[in-house]
Amino acid sequence: MRRVEPRQLRLVYADSPEGGGEDRISGGPEGREFLLQMAGAREATGSTATAADGLLEEVASPRNLALALLRVARKKGAGGVDGMSVDEVVAASRRLLPNLHRDLLRGRYQPGDVRRVWIPKPGGGRRGLGIPNVVDRWVQQAVHQVLMPLFDPGFHPSSHGFRPRRGAETAMAEARRYVAEGRTTIVSVDLSKFFDRVNHQRLLARLSQKVDDRDLLRLIHRMLKAAVVMPDGTRVSMDEGTPQGGPLSPLLSNIVLDELDWELERRGLRFVRYADDFNVFVSSERAGERVMANLTQYITKRLRLKVNTDKSTVTRPEDVHFLGFSLLRRDDGSVEVVLSRRSRKRIDAKIRELTPRSLGRPLETCIQRINEYLEGWYSHFRLCTLAAQRSFNTLDAHIRRRLRAIVVRQRKRPRYLFRHLVKRGVSVRAAARVAWCDRGTWHKSNRPGMTRGYPNAWFHARLFSLQNALERQYAEPTVPSQPLLAGLEIPT
Repeated sequence: MRRVEPRQLRLVYADSPEGGGEDRISGGPEGREFLLQMAGAREATGSTATAADGLLEEVASPRNLALALLRVARKKGAGGVDGMSVDEVVAASRRLLPNLHRDLLRGRYQPGDVRRVWIPKPGGGRRGLGIPNVVDRWVQQAVHQVLMPLFDPGFHPSSHGFRPRRGAETAMAEARRYVAEGRTTIVSVDLSKFFDRVNHQRLLARLSQKVDDRDLLRLIHRMLKAAVVMPDGTRVSMDEGTPQGGPLSPLLSNIVLDELDWELERRGLRFVRYADDFNVFVSSERAGERVMANLTQYITKRLRLKVNTDKSTVTRPEDVHFLGFSLLRRDDGSVEVVLSRRSRKRIDAKIRELTPRSLGRPLETCIQRINEYLEGWYSHFRLCTLAAQRSFNTLDAHIRRRLRAIVVRQRKRPRYLFRHLVKRGVSVRAAARVAWCDRGTWHKSNRPGMTRGYPNAWFHARLFSLQNALERQYAEPTVPSQPLLAGLEIPT
């Protein structure tokens, strides 16, 4: 990256030269109705989605642009450096879409700068995300919709990230199959700052293998070269990398790493890849060390990427961290999916954050926030098998105890806690043993008086239970018995 002087940021497709004013209204149904109407309209000419040339016309078609903005609006997201929100772009779509269509075809469209934000990584450090302007995300999504049908059929079957009808579920199913076959040594390779190190020329060369439209390639190149605005306002030009945060970045990453996938296939290796996270499954530790050395050399010299040797390991299935999961191979050959140690540490830290001892709001509000987080968390970790039931039960019990500790702290004085527990039906003797216990809050939260005042049943009616959700997921379906209608009895 090359550092350049800060300058005034240009507003891309702003409603006024000053970038503000009364024209900036919030999104409304008029814009969405226009987009739905355009998305449902048929093109005057046949689609060129399967052609190798003329793809820019397909990208810039009104119908494709309308579909793209609808998908961007569905994902919402923050605005870029131009200050325009998703709702504002949707509301102005009737005016912006024809202008964008014309500018794309004439080669006048120029991507705006990308806003860089830093988010903490669970394992320490920070990850940089690039947030393009909403209009730029709109164009990226339009390009994605045209390129995906061209490239996806040629991707390797063991690539699961950001592809139609594939995801974490199919990735874990394939990983389980390899471990069940006896490949119980896993080569886990971590690519260091992958999205920041993608070589632009190699990426464009890979794109040109299936895209003969030079205008579209130039458009993608301009997107890759878009400058990044740091949090302090410094503007940095980009000579390599595909900033995470745009709709097109996941597809471009798959195009870059597809070369690696087929190289692993050529070497006869079994692997599973999800974006830049991939594992190779071999039968022995010696084979794993050999594969690790060869892959590191290939990735460094051929792909011009860097392997993080500190995080890349040759390990056993139960010690791996793949998409948040580890694998357990039973004596009978079956393979279970459980939480990895790293995932357990992460959720423990998040629970502590959501349940602070000095909670300054009602307990019901705290429970609501926990439920929102747990429901989203479980939507991914529902891939765990019943072997994770014990871990989920432990998490449920830990959350309940932390909530009881909040109740203890909120009552402040022993006599207030005593009166509160008595009102909840706890005996005077048990309530007194909690209130005037000379131990700390954490000890009081698990005394019999507290568990009687706030039993598990009270939490089950209000709190999302991970264990119950897992049990319901794997419960045997029951078919209610119904009497046969007269005349439909089976003859004996």
